[in-house]
Amino acid sequence: MTILRSTLDTSSPEYGAAREAMESKLAQLAEDLEPALAGGGERKVARHRERGKFTARERIDMILDRESPFLELCALAAWGSDFQTGASVVAGIGVVEGVECLLIANDPTVKGGTSNPWTLRKILRLNDVAMKNRLPVISLVESGGADLPTQKEVFVPGGGLFRDLTRLSKAGIPTIAVVYGNSTAGGAYVPGMSDHVVMIEERSKVFLAGPPLVKAATGEIADEETLGGADMHARVSGLADHLAVDESDAARITRGIVRRLNWTKAGRAPRAEVAEPLYGTDELLGIVPEDLKIPFDPREIIARIVDGSDFDEFKPLYGASLCTGWAEIHGYPVGIIANARGVLFSEEAQKATQFIELANRYDTPLLFMHNTTGYMVGSEYERGGIIKHGAMMINAVSNSEVPHLSLITAASYGAGHYGMCGRAFDPRFLYSWPSAKSAVMGGQQLADVVTSVAAAASAARGEEMDQETIDGLKTAIADQIEKESLPAFLSGMLYDDGVIDPRDTRTVLGLSLSAIHSGDVAGTDRFGVFRM
Repeated sequence: MTILRSTLDTSSPEYGAAREAMESKLAQLAEDLEPALAGGGERKVARHRERGKFTARERIDMILDRESPFLELCALAAWGSDFQTGASVVAGIGVVEGVECLLIANDPTVKGGTSNPWTLRKILRLNDVAMKNRLPVISLVESGGADLPTQKEVFVPGGGLFRDLTRLSKAGIPTIAVVYGNSTAGGAYVPGMSDHVVMIEERSKVFLAGPPLVKAATGEIADEETLGGADMHARVSGLADHLAVDESDAARITRGIVRRLNWTKAGRAPRAEVAEPLYGTDELLGIVPEDLKIPFDPREIIARIVDGSDFDEFKPLYGASLCTGWAEIHGYPVGIIANARGVLFSEEAQKATQFIELANRYDTPLLFMHNTTGYMVGSEYERGGIIKHGAMMINAVSNSEVPHLSLITAASYGAGHYGMCGRAFDPRFLYSWPSAKSAVMGGQQLADVVTSVAAAASAARGEEMDQETIDGLKTAIADQIEKESLPAFLSGMLYDDGVIDPRDTRTVLGLSLSAIHSGDVAGTDRFGVFRM
């Protein structure tokens, strides 16, 4: 047992400035999330309620166990695009009858719950979460199918939604569909592909084609109830397994289905007695400086998120730019890999590789805490083997089979983003702080490179770029990269699973680890060929 001793001075001007900057970023995050929370807006939500219906978030809340947590995922999906933030879907992990489930709810107040390209990408990501973590899926369906003006981006890849439902079922992971209203075209296949289906009298309508299309295609005249009403599907087609009288009854039936799943976790249980960190989580707001070039000690974060602030460091004197060690979060064991001084050298890469091998041998999940500008460059380091050592670390991350969690607290640039298990390396969950930035390199550095190349190209043609042109190009590129490096932009692209308040980090990681342990947690001793 090694208790971390914090040296953070919360009364210092540096801490105060960092905290003020983080609070400003949190205010911006709240503003960015407003469209997702608002649904289709006051008018459409009011009209929805006039029909006696609940919102997507209320439907989720009705099914969840009382006063249980709900970990919303990908809330900023589609941010900065032409589509509504949230991508017309509310989703996350919650507890139903004591069982952790993934809940996916169409928001019918946003274009009738239709699926645009970002809706599709978000649900595909959510299905991946369910499969990787062995989570039962509850689909709360009210959708008009594809957003037709975007069909060229939705139709072909959209089949993956239905493929995923059948593969979840094949894997023995239960799928439940609750139909709240019209579910047409692609929306009809969600109940069609689910293990259990609940429909609501006089509300649920499920058909491949509505009355107008049926008339146009076949000449048949049929009303919605006859064509695909809940009563018909319960008594005639057999698509409905349960017939509810209203939305509250549908929630009751759904909870009953989950209760009868006899579902048990495959992973280890957490430690029964859990000690809280010795230091307040509120202090996390002032650890990361606004200027990400200023280093900070990740142990100050670790001390505020791990059980009892107890952290047994591995190789503390070797590769000091990377902090590695063992801890527990909410009773679950984790290995932590955290950037301590940004840049990664050969020693850090080798240290990380060994640590990842050990975590796999001990069947211990890994938490990567990003604050890196990448691997060190320069002739000395090239001769020292930085490429092969960086490749060794990336090899270990790629082939590790224990679950990975990634948390981007500050910078995450270049190949360092890869070595620290960025999105492309399939972490089970990846979260960002509002202070996070990620790109191929920093905006100013990228602008310098691009303008240097452009100036050299002009010189090769016998032309010369004047300084004003160079400065203007630098400013434009730096501004673009700055915007594209921001956490809301990256989260909107689904490059993370959510931008979180630093004070919620311990809770979010604990909920994620609990979800991970719904499945078996096992490592491997098989890796690719390491260049030594």
